[in-house]
Amino acid sequence: MSHRPSSGLAAVSTALLAMSRHLEVRDVLKTIVASARELLDAEYAALGVPDDHGGFAQFVVDGVSDAQWKAIGPLPRQHGVLAAMLHDARPERLADVKKDPRFGGWPAAHPDMSDFLGLPIRDGDETIGTLFLANKRCPKPAGGCGFTEEDEELLGILAQHAAIALTNARLYERSRELTIAEERSRLAHELHDAVSQKLFSLRLTAQAVSSLIDRDPARAKGELQQVADLAAEAADELRAAVVELRPAALDEDGLVHTLRTHIQVLDRAHAPRVTFDSCGVRALPAAQEEAMLRVAQEALHNALRHSGADRVDVSIAPRGQGAVLSVTDNGKGFEPRTVRRAGRHLGLVSMRDRSSGVGGRLTVQSAPGQGTTIEMEVPGG
Repeated sequence: MSHRPSSGLAAVSTALLAMSRHLEVRDVLKTIVASARELLDAEYAALGVPDDHGGFAQFVVDGVSDAQWKAIGPLPRQHGVLAAMLHDARPERLADVKKDPRFGGWPAAHPDMSDFLGLPIRDGDETIGTLFLANKRCPKPAGGCGFTEEDEELLGILAQHAAIALTNARLYERSRELTIAEERSRLAHELHDAVSQKLFSLRLTAQAVSSLIDRDPARAKGELQQVADLAAEAADELRAAVVELRPAALDEDGLVHTLRTHIQVLDRAHAPRVTFDSCGVRALPAAQEEAMLRVAQEALHNALRHSGADRVDVSIAPRGQGAVLSVTDNGKGFEPRTVRRAGRHLGLVSMRDRSSGVGGRLTVQSAPGQGTTIEMEVPGG
């Protein structure tokens, strides 16, 4: 980079920082393309992510207007130079892409391109994308390519970091999908265990009322009150389930306030008394606060649905630089080893995974007839 040492290094640094700021795959792809085009001063840039059917799952461009892109038509197939790059996984630097024997033509609305530089984006042995640049903004040598070996080397550095950014974004999206699936599954069980049963009872009671109205009005009136009570309980159960599903506003309210509000809803919606206490807990890293909230929700779900307790106490207290969460019920308890052998985990695996994922530790104390205490400790940040 002898002809532009300071600007080149600054541009590379800017490009890498821009890629690291995004977690959504689409945003990462767009940032990679824009960064590559600006870094090498090209008129056009594109990035294709292959699918498993001979085409592109995603194809992101920079330097082409929305109107041009719409006029070009469907996503390109894997043919010509693009196919060669995906299969051979090696750089391509061409003086005029149209004169290459592999060139297969463009749609009528496609912008004219001459010199071309392409590089695969690889994660180990897998090609996860291909980065293309066209029309270098510089005087072209006679019959030669405007893109230089130096440009190819610079784009290679960018492609290596693009692979890391793209892989991280995919892992983030996959993690989020799993979390959403887990929450949906939990809500389905919640609705089945609570709301569905309440609605079934409501239906049976309403049918009984209809048969009593003419022959026993006084008893029918009492049954109608039961219908009203069951409807109110079902509404409370549904409201509580939705509150648990909705992502908590930890960024705005913090863990203590969010959990206190959540427990107030549960205390109103369920027969057992649910209490919350906290003292002197400082803000924790966002990942730890979310993990503690989810563990508290899982532990509360178990206590309220399975323990038979009439009281559940939740507390958060400082411990060293971190904090400790405790959820204690006075229910029937269980033998943890027996539960594991029977294949019934009561969410313990999920809670332990969440805890260990943020450097924390989960302990479970329980015995038949002696209630249960679940404690999660995190080290802080």
